[in-house]
Amino acid sequence: MTQDQTLSISVVMPAYNTEHLLPRVLPPLIAMLEAGDVSEVLVVDDQSPDGTADLARKMGAQVLTTPVNGGPGAARNLAAEHAVGEVLWFVDSDVIAWPDGPEHIRSAMSEDNVAAVFGSYDDAPDGQAWFSRYKNLLHRYHHQRAKRDACTFWAGCGAIRADVFREVGGFDIKTYEVPSIEDIELGYRIAETGRRIVVEPRLQGKHLKVWTMRNSLSTDIFCRALPWARLMISREGLTDDLNTSGAERVRAGLAGLLLLSILALLIQPGWWPVPLLLLGLAFWANRDLLREMAAHGGVWFAVKCLLYHQFYYIYSASIYAWCLFEYHVLGQRQKLHVRRN
Repeated sequence: MTQDQTLSISVVMPAYNTEHLLPRVLPPLIAMLEAGDVSEVLVVDDQSPDGTADLARKMGAQVLTTPVNGGPGAARNLAAEHAVGEVLWFVDSDVIAWPDGPEHIRSAMSEDNVAAVFGSYDDAPDGQAWFSRYKNLLHRYHHQRAKRDACTFWAGCGAIRADVFREVGGFDIKTYEVPSIEDIELGYRIAETGRRIVVEPRLQGKHLKVWTMRNSLSTDIFCRALPWARLMISREGLTDDLNTSGAERVRAGLAGLLLLSILALLIQPGWWPVPLLLLGLAFWANRDLLREMAAHGGVWFAVKCLLYHQFYYIYSASIYAWCLFEYHVLGQRQKLHVRRN
């Protein structure tokens, strides 16, 4: 057994008002602790007004408390100051980690020059409304099909060598005051050191978050698309992986053409075959996603997902185009700060 296969692991769970979630998310982690698979389970209470801290302590976790409410990035940074493990395994407080997580983390870390690893959600999210299932399954779809080596990081269920985390300065909580893309930005800094970040599809967890269109749009636009586009533009431009790959850009272009063809019908009603053709092309271009959604919810579920997904492409691409204009024309090259309301 190599040294990396015996790495000690500290589980880090930032928590705010999660008393109702702890009975589901903590038992698997405490079982890993009792089995010796992890060295400690650190729950960092971010000044919760409910009983999060007390319940976590009663359930067997070690509890730290942030001096002020600072968000999950600050909570994770605090845990890193106290953690004894050689690896920090970040698990969100709305994720039930699979019991074989430590095995896959150690296996990934045994590969040459690997500093971090992240996985995906499983295929059975808690929210059963079609839109919530679509959002969680879409996240899984991209992570399960991602390239082995990544230049970003995901903190929902991902691990980093503790010494590397401290070396690069942890999460940037000054730029990202609210939960946003601080994990993606951390991945960029790790990659810049020449170390590897790998995607391990077998490292999984069940997501308990229930998405609605309203909270999805707010999160997608203000906490993901805008800050991520600004970050990419200020650094190296678009990456070729996950949901920013070249193939995804082609699909986004098709969605844009589809919208324009529909609007053109207001002027030229006789052009109605064009949007039908483009819709067919969009479904063909997204056939793998269509099959994935159909496998988990049937044909009608898949069709609804694909139709909404065209809207997702349109607003995501529009935001990126705006950020390009903002950066190159308006000269707003330092607009990265994501502030609290």
